Amino acid sequence: MFRFIVRRLLQMVLTFVGATLLVYALMFSNQGSPAQVIQSLVGERPVTPAQVQVLTERYHLNEGFWAQYGYYMKGLLQLDFGTSLTGRPIGDMIAQAWPVTIRLAVIGVLFAIIFGVTAGVVAGIRRAGVFDNATLILTLLLISIPVIVLAPLAQYFFGIKLSWFPPTAGGDPDWWALLLPGLVLGSLSLATYSRLTRTSVAENLRADYVRTARAKGLPRSRVIGVHVLRNSLIPVVTYIGIDIGGLMAGAIITEGVFNIPGVGFNLFRGIRTEDGPLVVGFVSLLVIVFLVANLIVDIMYAVLDPRIRYE
Repeated sequence: MFRFIVRRLLQMVLTFVGATLLVYALMFSNQGSPAQVIQSLVGERPVTPAQVQVLTERYHLNEGFWAQYGYYMKGLLQLDFGTSLTGRPIGDMIAQAWPVTIRLAVIGVLFAIIFGVTAGVVAGIRRAGVFDNATLILTLLLISIPVIVLAPLAQYFFGIKLSWFPPTAGGDPDWWALLLPGLVLGSLSLATYSRLTRTSVAENLRADYVRTARAKGLPRSRVIGVHVLRNSLIPVVTYIGIDIGGLMAGAIITEGVFNIPGVGFNLFRGIRTEDGPLVVGFVSLLVIVFLVANLIVDIMYAVLDPRIRYE
């Protein structure tokens, strides 16, 4: 296991370098003169020669692409994400936005796991029953509605008409203000968790080791709770690891609708204003989240299924 973790860490380093290089190239490659690059970054706003000189020195636009990328990676190793075109340190922006998105993602993940996995287990045990069919219809309905439609509907009905939740989160949202957008964000994950769990439970109930456990006289609760559920959670855990990073980046629409100053909101603002350093900085953070989440998932495989061994 130790060698596996070391090997995965080395792969994470290579993946991180490749991902950040790709994003950095998309934002800053094929550039002309420093003045042209700065003008393309700031849009139609006028740029004075003094501003051109300052931005050229700050972002090393008078040097080659690989030198610029080297400066960026050197800054990342020193935990310096650079400076946005507005002059604000990107690290400070991440420090302000990160806790908000974490709280939002925690609400969404917990909501999806608690209700999605529970509904999937019950539906898998009672497959072809009333609950199974109702869960299938509900999950299909949730999957078919995109977040860009679901978020405004939830905001209108539950935030404005019924006044059950705050319609917008505001500048410094607490857990209550983030509850409704968190439920919206986790609704699609809930549907996927439920369907994955249902399929996996139904398949494992027909496995040979389950019939052996029943033949040995083990109680039904132990067969399902220990043997079936433990093996059925492997594909769910895999999706959760991918989904955590997706929730961080996929919260762009939800954070925009509910006015949440999180990672997705800042990332969308950087894309809209063509703020290259801001986009690269926040994407680098999301890449780290994806890599760490997948490493944790790989380690949990051995915990859930002792048959899995890494050489």
